[in-house]
Amino acid sequence: MPITRYDGQRQTTTDERTDSDRTPTERQRCPECDGRLRTQESQIHCEECGLVVDEDRIDHGPEWRSFSDEDRQSKSRVGAPTTGMLHDRGLSTTIDWRNRDGYGGLLSNERRRKFQRLRRWDERFRTQDSSDRNLKHALGEIDRMGSALGLPDSTCETASVIYRRALEEDLLPGRSIEAMATASLYASLRQAGIPRSVDELATVSRIDYLEATRAYRYLVRELELPMAPPDPLEYVPRYASQLEVSNETEQRARQLLKNGIEAGVHSGKHPVGLAAAALYAGGRLTGEDLTQDIVSGATDVSEVTIRNRYQELLEIELSDQPRVDAT
Repeated sequence: MPITRYDGQRQTTTDERTDSDRTPTERQRCPECDGRLRTQESQIHCEECGLVVDEDRIDHGPEWRSFSDEDRQSKSRVGAPTTGMLHDRGLSTTIDWRNRDGYGGLLSNERRRKFQRLRRWDERFRTQDSSDRNLKHALGEIDRMGSALGLPDSTCETASVIYRRALEEDLLPGRSIEAMATASLYASLRQAGIPRSVDELATVSRIDYLEATRAYRYLVRELELPMAPPDPLEYVPRYASQLEVSNETEQRARQLLKNGIEAGVHSGKHPVGLAAAALYAGGRLTGEDLTQDIVSGATDVSEVTIRNRYQELLEIELSDQPRVDAT
């Protein structure tokens, strides 16, 4: 039964007040009968009515102490986190490939043959289904290409999610695993805004440029992935760093590209070619020693493409300048 108290202005009950409203003396009293609380082992109860106020407090921290990061890692008893880069998300058991026991000693010939058989059967049980074998091969390709290009782990994780969706939607028949894995990785790069072109993926992939672009268009269309048009401005800082141009040249190239995008020159054009032409034009306008051959070697764009895009960007730049009538 709640107890009514009068504080001179209004009356309140014990049930209405929270623990923060109580005084330190009142916190030691029973919330039901205002009796005295008693602590016994892991239980706090009222001596008057027997109400159990608190019992079995759980300590979620470890029972050991550590004084360094190495000490903390060695005493931790948790496994590796789940990851989408493995076909089973890292939940299965893996037998180590090294033929050593827990103390680091070499195994005998008999035990080595035994563990070799165990590894073989473990691999067979982990990939019994054809979809698991497909997914394992594709995720291995994504991880290999991501490592070759120096991509962040989050991008590869996104690519694995896209590939799993394509596998669930049954988009793989008629197309190679390498093509769909490359398309998934390029789609994740586009979503993350990382400036990498299909040409760069084709250099580390096992397929050519044409097959990669076809697979990418098919993947985006069937999965209805939201993809914005490629922005040439994203490639300028990267190639400016490779060419070691000045900040003035980089800013001039960015301004040329912005004017070209406003005029619609980027529509249907390769973004890397536009970025290369803008850097070349910016170097010419600022007096920096940049040749078409140097820009072509850094950006992997032909000199013909650089010349054509260069002329288009300069025409827009000259048309935006105010004309002075001769009188």
